[in-house]
Amino acid sequence: MSSQPPIGEIQSAVQSAPGVPVIRNVNWEGLRTLYIKEVRRFFKVQLQTVWAPAMTTLLFLIVFTIATGAKRPVLVGGETVMFADFIAPGLIISQGMMGPAFANASFSLLVGKMQGTIVDYLQPPLSTAELLAALVGGAVTRAVLVGCVVWAAMALYPGVHVTPHAPLAILWFGLLGATFLALLGVLTSIWADKFDHAAAVTNFVVAPLSLLSGTFYSVDTLAPAFRAFSHVNPFFYIISGFRYGFLGVADSPVLVGGLVILAIDVALATLCYMLLKSGWKLKN
Repeated sequence: MSSQPPIGEIQSAVQSAPGVPVIRNVNWEGLRTLYIKEVRRFFKVQLQTVWAPAMTTLLFLIVFTIATGAKRPVLVGGETVMFADFIAPGLIISQGMMGPAFANASFSLLVGKMQGTIVDYLQPPLSTAELLAALVGGAVTRAVLVGCVVWAAMALYPGVHVTPHAPLAILWFGLLGATFLALLGVLTSIWADKFDHAAAVTNFVVAPLSLLSGTFYSVDTLAPAFRAFSHVNPFFYIISGFRYGFLGVADSPVLVGGLVILAIDVALATLCYMLLKSGWKLKN
């Protein structure tokens, strides 16, 4: 007689009880797979997703330094810096990092809904937190790649100094800023039903907040009303803190700005998590 147990007993031993997850901890393999998928997706068209925004950012630098003068003094935090040195960090974080992070995160789920492939994100054995982490991680990776390309090009540009002064501030505000736009992109992709909706958020929310955040000017020179508006703009704290990492001066308290952006990221992550878990506009 065979000593092996019946097939039915083997199947019952392998299968879990109904409602009991097989993967009880973090599904690292699934998380890594989805993250790699997100990175490969934008890297296949890197000319559009990496090099194009980098070139656009460098064109902003060239145009503004030529039009206004690279050595024109700018007052920042009570100290005078050259305009080229002032504008470069703001362009790296706002145009080179936050814009691509939003574009990447606002694309995945939206295309899935439009093409009927959203099940590829919802069906795999990934928790809501793992799904969100992979989407945000892919967007932040794209932001870091574009930011590094822009920084390297600006380091070679004559008259521009982008030597790190406080690397921890650069990492903190760079990663939190990219995460902020990535979460906003995920939120947009959950809400949007077509590309027009995502474009509306880009044109009427992201672009105005980015351009009116002190990227091209110091808020110390603004009228009180416009200065007050800048101080309620989260982009302002990201750019000011990131600029501090290169210049050692900022338009706002760096610690306060870092805590504000951290709180906003936590709030946005919680909102995205709740919407993804509920399946709002994804499962119906």
